[in-house]
Amino acid sequence: MIGQKKPKSEDKLHGANSSLGKLQDYLGEFVYGGIDGSVTTFAVVAGAAGADLGAAVVLILGFANLIADGFSMSVGAYLSTKTQADNYEKHKNIEYWEVEHMPDREVEEVREIYEAKGFEGELLEQVVAKITEDKDRWVDIMMKEELEMTPETKSPWTIGLVTFLSFIVVGLVPLLVYVYNYLQGVDIQHTFMIASILTSFAFIGIGWLKSYVNQTPRFRSIVETLLLGASAAVLAYWVGNVLEKIVN
Repeated sequence: MIGQKKPKSEDKLHGANSSLGKLQDYLGEFVYGGIDGSVTTFAVVAGAAGADLGAAVVLILGFANLIADGFSMSVGAYLSTKTQADNYEKHKNIEYWEVEHMPDREVEEVREIYEAKGFEGELLEQVVAKITEDKDRWVDIMMKEELEMTPETKSPWTIGLVTFLSFIVVGLVPLLVYVYNYLQGVDIQHTFMIASILTSFAFIGIGWLKSYVNQTPRFRSIVETLLLGASAAVLAYWVGNVLEKIVN
């Protein structure tokens, strides 16, 4: 029974949540895609509101940003992860070549690594012998200890997809009231204020999820996300307002 409880305790300490399942692995990508989507789209809406542009213009600018920036961010996330994976495989192949063609030097490197960890004498030689008797184990140790590299366990495609979807889903929130206006053919008063309130709820939700990713207090994470979004919106609104006066 004790052996069964310990892993659960360790998972909790590391912020693992069994109820999330595989979603836990990609929660970080969802959170940061959602933050970028909501902040940038809300900034576009705020800038348009500051310039006193019509709802049609807000929708055009907002959706253009939503699709283009979301795609760009997802491609960046995919390429970054794939590059890391490719780089790991490249160095892994080099280590296999060195183990095959320069075994003496590689054995000495293993010995130096574990000497630095405090192993010595017969115990050190036993550790070195055990590691170097299996090439896969040997290369794995060299990757971790010498090159300080670990394999990428998450799919680059999934990371890109999750990033794109979260950017679109959360980034759509600031535009919802404008979409409703357009579809219903009505002009809702205080449209930007309603969009701001809806976006604030989105920031709160994303900030709450971010607290799980970063293992930080929920209240602090929510406030940080709200301040980030508000700062971007205020700046965009001010720029839009100033440019509207200059142009007109």
